[in-house]
Amino acid sequence: MMKSICVFCGSSRGIRDIYAEKAVELADAILYENMELVYGGANIGLMKSIADRVVEGGGKVTGVMPGSLADREILHEQLSETILVKDLQERKKVMDDLSDGFIAMPGGFGTIDELFEVLSWNQLGIIHKPVGIYNVANYYDQLIGWLDHGTEMKFIRPEHRANILVDDDPVELLRKMHNYQGLVAEQWVDRLKEKGY
Repeated sequence: MMKSICVFCGSSRGIRDIYAEKAVELADAILYENMELVYGGANIGLMKSIADRVVEGGGKVTGVMPGSLADREILHEQLSETILVKDLQERKKVMDDLSDGFIAMPGGFGTIDELFEVLSWNQLGIIHKPVGIYNVANYYDQLIGWLDHGTEMKFIRPEHRANILVDDDPVELLRKMHNYQGLVAEQWVDRLKEKGY
């Protein structure tokens, strides 16, 4: 049962209004499920859009931000809780500790870094938590195509690929995450040693 969800998303709003609109829709779905939102703690971009909506709806929001970013005056001041950390690596660890699952919304380098970190942790068995891609307005189509290509070329195991949940509807994405079991790639390291892929 997921009680908290970590959302990775852009510190930019992007060029299309739909990104912020869909951030609000995800916030509404989180509120409906009575889950806590965990995110990067900023008061700019899509991060602000989703946090503002959850705060306005009376939900709990925890922001996790390195002190160096907070010093740039981008820290959201209206959150239920703010945790200041020393660097980005500690931020990711704290967000993992606080969260039962992860969703990547549209974003840039930081969002992709956070997404692939938790995917790698799942692959290595460090965590066993659902990871979803909220594919707003087909934003992640090319990334999803790359994941499929990497699987076809035997750089990504089919089981690991299947564990990445994708949807453009926030309610459906959360439903998939609630039902997540997680496929295990048995002895995949041994197979790498033997076959090379």
